[in-house]
Amino acid sequence: MKHTILYSAIGLLTLGGVAFASNLDGQYAGKSEAEITQQLESMGYEIRSIENEDDYLEAYALKDGVRYEVYIDPQTGKVIKIKEDD
Repeated sequence: MKHTILYSAIGLLTLGGVAFASNLDGQYAGKSEAEITQQLESMGYEIRSIENEDDYLEAYALKDGVRYEVYIDPQTGKVIKIKEDD
């Protein structure tokens, strides 16, 4: 019984993080490192670094103890996808 409750709590925490992360898709994050940092920090992220990779800007960020990679289109400034970093 204790294991079931623990697994349920872990599942809820994971789903909560994924639900929040997917809400960023399509949102404007910025076109410059300074703008991206400001936008994501206003959403509660702590920015670790921003790199230009594979024609996208990748922001490596931390929120609520979870590491994320945020992929941003440099032409539109919109979030293409966000995923938990391994």
